[in-house]
Amino acid sequence: MNNHGALPTSSYFFHRPMPEGLEGLNDLALDLRWTWSHFSDRLWERLDHETWERTGNPYFILQSVSQARLEEAAQDLELRRDLQSWLKERKDYLKEPGWFGATHATELLQKVAYFSMEFGLSEALPIYSGGLGILAGDHLKTASDLGVPIVGIGLLYQQGYFRQILSPESWQAEAFPYNDPISLPVMPVPNLEGGWLRVKLQLPGRTLLVRVWQANVGKVRLFLLDSNDPLNAPRDRSITANLYPGGQEQRLIQEMVLGIGGWHVLEDLGYQIDICHLNEGHAAFVVFARARSCMMNTGLSFYEALWTTRAGNVFTTHTPVEAAFDRYEPTLIRPYADYLADLLKISRDQLLAMGRQNPNNAHEPFNMAYLAMRGSGAVNGVSQLHGQVSRKIFQTLYARWPEAEIPVGHITNGVHVPSWDSPAADALWTKHCRKGRWIGTLDNLCSNMSQVTDEELWNFRVSQRLELIHYVRRRLERQLREHGAHSDLIQQAHHVLDPNVLTLGFARRFTAYKRPTLLLWQRERLLRLLSDPHHPVQLIVAGKAHPHDDEGKRLIQTWAQFATHADIRDRVVFLEDYEMALAQELVAGVDVWLNTPRRPLEASGTSGMKVLVNGGLNLSELDGWWAEAYTPEVGWEIGGEGIDVHPERDASEAERLYQCLEDHIVPEFYDRDQEGIPRTWVHRVRTSMSKLTPQFSSNRMIREYVERVYLPAAAAYRHRSGDEGKRAKDIQQWKHQLDEHWPLIRFGEIQMAPAEGGFFLEVQVYCGEWNPQFLCVELYADGLDRAEPEVHVMAQRGSLPGMVNTYVYALHLSTQRPFDHYTPRIIPFHPDISVPLEIDYIIWK
Repeated sequence: MNNHGALPTSSYFFHRPMPEGLEGLNDLALDLRWTWSHFSDRLWERLDHETWERTGNPYFILQSVSQARLEEAAQDLELRRDLQSWLKERKDYLKEPGWFGATHATELLQKVAYFSMEFGLSEALPIYSGGLGILAGDHLKTASDLGVPIVGIGLLYQQGYFRQILSPESWQAEAFPYNDPISLPVMPVPNLEGGWLRVKLQLPGRTLLVRVWQANVGKVRLFLLDSNDPLNAPRDRSITANLYPGGQEQRLIQEMVLGIGGWHVLEDLGYQIDICHLNEGHAAFVVFARARSCMMNTGLSFYEALWTTRAGNVFTTHTPVEAAFDRYEPTLIRPYADYLADLLKISRDQLLAMGRQNPNNAHEPFNMAYLAMRGSGAVNGVSQLHGQVSRKIFQTLYARWPEAEIPVGHITNGVHVPSWDSPAADALWTKHCRKGRWIGTLDNLCSNMSQVTDEELWNFRVSQRLELIHYVRRRLERQLREHGAHSDLIQQAHHVLDPNVLTLGFARRFTAYKRPTLLLWQRERLLRLLSDPHHPVQLIVAGKAHPHDDEGKRLIQTWAQFATHADIRDRVVFLEDYEMALAQELVAGVDVWLNTPRRPLEASGTSGMKVLVNGGLNLSELDGWWAEAYTPEVGWEIGGEGIDVHPERDASEAERLYQCLEDHIVPEFYDRDQEGIPRTWVHRVRTSMSKLTPQFSSNRMIREYVERVYLPAAAAYRHRSGDEGKRAKDIQQWKHQLDEHWPLIRFGEIQMAPAEGGFFLEVQVYCGEWNPQFLCVELYADGLDRAEPEVHVMAQRGSLPGMVNTYVYALHLSTQRPFDHYTPRIIPFHPDISVPLEIDYIIWK
């Protein structure tokens, strides 16, 4: 491997020789960095414009284009110059150490393994369904830009997610086109003998062979596992057929392939992994696989190996409702648990206890999020509000701990800006903020963009809207042709939408909690907005529902049928088959992006972040990222407080939505001066672009993961795994003794006396036979007005006369709060252990 862990990228198994002058095209086509390069688009467009527009897949172009066209292209001097320029740029990029190499080169972080059930890198590699996958793809792309040593682990689906088709009644139907791996920008991974790398997993009564593919994402490698091997039984070949299959057993095996098979791949390829980053609980079986590997290498027991490895495991939860976690009934998982427990030399009940709220309840389903929580050394949500929601969800695992202290932090999501900016936006940012602006620390971006003139910014936005409308017309025409529409309707598609009209966009997964029809709450009111003769509004809508979500399909049908009304056909367009290519066009051109979930059910949301770089504005529920981003000068909100779902607020929030449009957004957009520029609107666009784009970029997100999570976790893992596992043995012995002695630890008497500026407190603590150096006595109070809780460590002032192993702890606290706000408590203390994440014992007075 080279310094980026790269395997050969030049068509190891499949190879088509390029004519002289076009050498290197194969390597370019297999490097998914073209997904965020506007320059390289020119190469593929000129080689085969139609195929590029329909597939966005350079590797397929190279496989399908005629030899005559390749020979012709080889004579195109301009194309050859572009090719050589891009090859040189790529070579320089791969050598560049990036932010991480420049800033943390001396830090001991060898490799982060990022596990995800889906990766949204491009529509040319359709192994994603929505936000989780898009985030994972942006994570890898940004790691490449910043030089962070990450390797991705996912699955290669034969059919992936679905393509959407609307029936004549506007009801969603699903098509599952086959993902022919030979036409995808991936390569089989060779093993040491030069054959195709396969890993083996033991399933009840049989062995599963899993093939391994590689996708190159700039400096980052993504390994994709695939069960469609002719040597597998027919039922096992279909394990990786679909993303998120309906059958529970198939999904369980998929998650075993991801977590356990993924770990085997890393071992077979010789990676030295410090951090396993679990993007959702789907990958939680890697907790067992990594511990098993540690056992084999060190001779440690399972629990000792778990103490060692969990320090290097990171779990990011994306779920805002506990019911959405993957669960498996005991009767389904037991045969698989028997095999794993055998390998780990523990009982089946011990293994299953790691996925249960009550470890002793044999009837409780096995919860993948609980396993991830109990097997990780750091846990985070994906926005500040989602961190709060997640602490409430996971409080069931820490029943006696205050909600504010449940060990779930947050790192707010971000988007890979170069993947979502339009060519015009890229040019604007390059002009004012230099090339390569997204691969550093983002210094000065805000101040530089704030200098863009009103005229330049407004002309930019007008051109963006025009480009989007041209794209929508072409796509709508194609959509109508494929449905066999009448020629009159197809002709009308050439004239839908107006490039001078305020354009709203709404596109996402259609499901009830996202309230996609909130804007249709009062249809007559919406019709007035759309058809106003002086200040009209137009709307582009797109989205998919899960194949089993009939309510989501009904919501799609409602919008699609609304868009067919003759009197608004030129003002509302519903585009079917929402995917990345469509999303990139929408976020580039809309003036306002709508988002209407029920708070707090959107963990983060990233679609609204993607409009920022392109000068779009947000009108959104105060949920997810927008709860952090919103201020009156950057966009609009439709309200929401608290972390409990309130469906009864739908009517009032629909009213707020209409009021925002009628009283603020529409008037501001059309309030033009003598030069035809809406100055207040443009000021808002400038403020949003300059302040929010850097803040909600994945550049900021990845740097936070590195400095707040990866580096501390890697240091903790190295500490625990050093000295041939001695520390892990000591911790496990300490934990065993704590289990034995904890029931004997208790509070004695408590004495409080008023003191200057507060009070003086003494408490007696009976330590039983436990060493008091491994206890921490604290005084706790809930935070006021959403502040952090108060936690004050009490000092040991000596032993209690006449008593064995009993001590007095004291504290003089300066406070205006009354004494009854505070409660003493006892928790375990160990310098190498995180409380309560790893040990949740607590005694309250």
